[in-house]
Amino acid sequence: MTKGKLKLIRIFNGTFREVHFRWIGIFLLATVMTLLYREPHETFLEKYPTAFLFTAIFWNGAFMIFMHFRKRFPQIRQTPKRLVFTLIALSAFLILGDPALCLIFNFKSWQEVLDPTKAFEHSVTNFIAAFVIGSVYENIYFFEQWKKSIQLNEALKNQQIRTQFEVLQNQMSPHFLFNSLNTLTTLIAEDGRIAIEFTEKLSEVYRYILQNKDKEVVKLRDELEFAKNYTFLLKIRYPENLNTHFDVGEEYLEQSIAPLTIQILVENAIKHNRISRNHPLNVEVYVDGNNSIVVKNNLQRKNVIEKSTKTGLANIRKRYAYFGQDNIEVVSSGQDFLVAVPLLHISSDTHQAMAPGV
Repeated sequence: MTKGKLKLIRIFNGTFREVHFRWIGIFLLATVMTLLYREPHETFLEKYPTAFLFTAIFWNGAFMIFMHFRKRFPQIRQTPKRLVFTLIALSAFLILGDPALCLIFNFKSWQEVLDPTKAFEHSVTNFIAAFVIGSVYENIYFFEQWKKSIQLNEALKNQQIRTQFEVLQNQMSPHFLFNSLNTLTTLIAEDGRIAIEFTEKLSEVYRYILQNKDKEVVKLRDELEFAKNYTFLLKIRYPENLNTHFDVGEEYLEQSIAPLTIQILVENAIKHNRISRNHPLNVEVYVDGNNSIVVKNNLQRKNVIEKSTKTGLANIRKRYAYFGQDNIEVVSSGQDFLVAVPLLHISSDTHQAMAPGV
């Protein structure tokens, strides 16, 4: 970005705001219009109020059109669509607005309005002015959004580092490793077949974490397989006290999800709820009608919660905000607690572009 464009953006974000730019621009453009279209018998002061009125209406109307389509299509990737709709709406406004205003303020008769040579005599000038002004608005908006996307990208990188630290700290901490090895030792003595399966699942859990910790998204199919391996390890520790149920149809498996999302939510359920023979914990994973992956558990909160960084759910929210998804749903009733995270539609080419080193 050039220094001039950066300076222009700073001006718009600083004390000199858009409203100041707009009304100074209206004053200057009305002056130009007065000089261009003033009749020989008219003085400058006689023509200027009319030029100012028309300029103010057109400029403010165009501004409202720009703002409307910015709200409808706010993302950078939606820029072509926003520009097309803005151009159509702005053209209609400029073409129909000029004769309409002339009729309202009695500057032209119906006969003149119905005559194309009279009705649209200022249309070319109006379009040129709208194009120049619109280019200024769109350039400033585009570079502002571009700057925000860079900031979001940097924030995501920092958030990914926190995610890696939190997950690896929780999963590979001496406490977790001690519990896993202690469970494995017991299984070797009691059931060699289960001990082998436990070792394989433990290896797959660590392999998945190391392979995907740097990725932005993974296929839901892979994330579910990892989550099942992870819950298998947990169920060995809580054989009759932890029940997990996965119910996700084949049609959803090629959609995407941020890595370790399901694992973090299952871990939160384990961390914050009692698990005992009298109080078994039931965890369900399924896709709801809004195309969101849901992790739901019965609510039986611990009196004393394990030490936590309390960033699990906040971490997921921030990572999904990067993809423009801020509709993560958290519902806590007297009996259940659930979190619904939207699935992402990302092509295979985008998956490859998001992979490290590609």
